Amino acid sequence: MRRYIVEFIGTFFLVFTVCTAVLSNASLAPIAIGGVLAAMIFAGGHISGGHFNPAVSIAAYVRGKLELMELAWYAGAQLLAAVAAPGIARFVVDVDPTAATVSGRGLWAAVVAELLFTFALAYTVLNVATSKDHPNNSFYGLAIGLVVLAGATAVGGVSGGAFNPAVGLGISLAGIMSWKLIWVYLIVCSLGGALAGYAFRALNPDDVESRVAPGPTASKKVPADRRPSP
Repeated sequence: MRRYIVEFIGTFFLVFTVCTAVLSNASLAPIAIGGVLAAMIFAGGHISGGHFNPAVSIAAYVRGKLELMELAWYAGAQLLAAVAAPGIARFVVDVDPTAATVSGRGLWAAVVAELLFTFALAYTVLNVATSKDHPNNSFYGLAIGLVVLAGATAVGGVSGGAFNPAVGLGISLAGIMSWKLIWVYLIVCSLGGALAGYAFRALNPDDVESRVAPGPTASKKVPADRRPSP
């Protein structure tokens, strides 16, 4: 249960930071968002793996680090946090935002942007936080936070820069983005996570295990009764 509590806490602060930074029109919003994600990953990664993103949890499932029921609990905790954070953010930053939307070519540009950077985010998580080549490393939180910083800076104005179904739900509830884009955040971002999982499996065939709980050192902690047979 503590893994799911950690996922709730980390996702809450990520979504809360996104909403308050955007609502207050903070000029350093991408840095704040990437920074809080890195901090939450360093704080909780040793317990839950530090996903804070259903797309990353999907990637971990495809990669073999989560069971299907664990994936459901992870996503449930993350989405619950995404529902809780926007209301508090709106209380803290008392403004009446105009929901941004895109259409036509802009919509497909948003689809491509969210797909690519969600893939990049999940691919980075799998390689720096679950790979057997990087056990006990000290850079995984920074690497993951930098991907979000880069994505928010590069394409935040194109798609909203969610790269995360929970963040997409949060910014929709906060009135920052139009509900017309919710399918992009829920479906396209989930697809980006799944593709990252398959890419990891294809590129690391010797690092595909039976499903175990995630974490930066999980590949070193496979219980004897769950290890693949020789």
